[in-house]
Amino acid sequence: MRIYFIFGVLCLLLMACGEYSQKAIKYSEELNTKVKPASKVTKAHNLSVAKQLPFSNDLDFQLAKRGFIATIPGAQVTNAMGREVYGLAQMQFLDGAPKDTVNPSLWRQAQLNALNNGLFEVVEGIYQVRSLDLANMTLIKGETGWIVIDPLTSMETAAAGLALANRTLGNRPVSAVIFTHSHADHFAGVAGVLTMQQLAEGSVEIIAPDGFSEEAISENVRSGNVMQRRALYQFGDLLPSSPDGFVSSGLGNRVSDGEHGIATPTQLIPEEGAEMRIDGVDIIFMSTPGAEAPTEMVFFFPQFNALCMSEIANHTLHNIYTLRGAKTRDALAWSRYIERAMEKFGGDTQVVFSSHHWPTWGNSEALDYLAKQRDLYKYIHDQTLRLANHGHDMIEIAEQIQLPEALSHTWANRGYYGTVNVGAKAVYNRYLGYFDGNPSNLHPLPQEEAALHYVEYMGGEEEIMKRARQDFSQGNYRWVAMVLKHLVFAEPKNQEARYLLADAFEQLGYQAESGIWRNFYLSGARELRHGVEFREEMHPPEEIVARVPLQLLFDAMAVRLNGEKAADADIRLNIEMTDNKNKYLVVVKNGVLHGYPGRHSEDPSASLALSSTDLRLMFSGLVGAPTMIKEGRLKVRGNPLALIQFGRLFDKFDRNFNLVTP
Repeated sequence: MRIYFIFGVLCLLLMACGEYSQKAIKYSEELNTKVKPASKVTKAHNLSVAKQLPFSNDLDFQLAKRGFIATIPGAQVTNAMGREVYGLAQMQFLDGAPKDTVNPSLWRQAQLNALNNGLFEVVEGIYQVRSLDLANMTLIKGETGWIVIDPLTSMETAAAGLALANRTLGNRPVSAVIFTHSHADHFAGVAGVLTMQQLAEGSVEIIAPDGFSEEAISENVRSGNVMQRRALYQFGDLLPSSPDGFVSSGLGNRVSDGEHGIATPTQLIPEEGAEMRIDGVDIIFMSTPGAEAPTEMVFFFPQFNALCMSEIANHTLHNIYTLRGAKTRDALAWSRYIERAMEKFGGDTQVVFSSHHWPTWGNSEALDYLAKQRDLYKYIHDQTLRLANHGHDMIEIAEQIQLPEALSHTWANRGYYGTVNVGAKAVYNRYLGYFDGNPSNLHPLPQEEAALHYVEYMGGEEEIMKRARQDFSQGNYRWVAMVLKHLVFAEPKNQEARYLLADAFEQLGYQAESGIWRNFYLSGARELRHGVEFREEMHPPEEIVARVPLQLLFDAMAVRLNGEKAADADIRLNIEMTDNKNKYLVVVKNGVLHGYPGRHSEDPSASLALSSTDLRLMFSGLVGAPTMIKEGRLKVRGNPLALIQFGRLFDKFDRNFNLVTP
């Protein structure tokens, strides 16, 4: 009897222990998946930043407020369905002293961006809508209406900004639109300032730099899927707005989430520049291609003594290479464009304003600001190549370069968006590529395969975790991140490794001065703790697809062609466009797709007849061939199976792929 009693007690104890164990596991998981406070090391790091930089200089706060006229409550903008596409009410936590979880320099920049929003006067006749989107929209008072510069990212925010100006300054039509360059946050809201009829008829002048249309579309076509995925991390789209989440992108606040569009310019500014009189306003344009954007221009207003530097000069170090992924920019050309603008317009300039941030007033102040921006990019360029010529590799150079105090203690040169570290790597890569000359780096193993060997060489997961915890406790977060990356890639289900790596990313994010470094670190931590967050696939609007140059469309299709599936294919499609009588030949052979304008094959696999717009919609995947055939929009002659075979050769890209896990 006693034996049975003891056995029963043991069973109860085991059951209780099991229940406790399950509760402990659940508690542990809840604890590990939550954001953590700043560590002692992070607090000390951020405190040292506060001591090193000239925080007593509050001039930027005065300039950011100067000329304020009015704003929208909470900077809230909604779409026709009542959904918020932009708002800053949740950013009010910035109105106070820096929190431990934010680099105090970035906190300062976030305050300047978020807490100064609405309509501002630059000088009489020039106004800016700031912080109602990522970028600024500038309004020039012409003789009959508004000349709108850079109508933001979304139709809704652009319309709200224009309405705010009309309410407070008097209602005026839009007499012209200027796109400073080919990035979407400067043109995609154009339908908010012009009607669809005006856009269709081309009745309002739209001025842009030469090559605008192709560059505006192409950057997001060939590598669009991976670029958009990485942009979610760069701009913190997955993060809540909070002291331990999103605080700023550095270049501005969040990107608005409304309707995007594009317009075909009615007038292009050539590379040699131009002088124009638009609605009674004289403008001198200077082209600046290949620096901040593939096609861009700055311009001067003689009657206002005002210089618009577009995105060539900002109140931050900009990206020479952007983390979302794009072609590396030319830091030397960038510096020289600023120099040329100073030489050409500096003597008469009384105010400099840009497509982001706040203006700089006064001739000497404006020239000092521009000179330091000019020298910022040239210093990074020249010193990178100096150290490369001494034999240092890309990583070594990025660790060594420190700006001289005259540049680094200028707030406008701080790395809130781009960084000196990434800028040096970009310059090295532009001139020398990714290879550092060491044969060990010539043909490395793929990351997942290498991770298995690293883990084995380092003594296995237990030894790695033991040492990683020690390093984490000492604040060696960069090293912990480097080491645990291998363990996570070798053993993706190792939750302890994922959680500790997330904790390391989090502390690195809290320490980061760059808004987009912070966003990447914190987004990476979120993926490790919660997995990939599903985002619905975004299809480009039909009006944008309808404007895609056909050769660019076929380039994008060639990227989606699965070379293994298409290795043995031999398909020739003759295409006749029914609306303009143009023709194309599309060939798939040797696992490669080619598009040939003005050609047809004498022995096609099939012949297609459809409008040029429907051709774009079909090959972009927005409308299927069976639907078009059923609706009579597509006629097929020859072998219809060839078109079916052709359609099966292409990959469909998943927008929700992992970035920090295998």
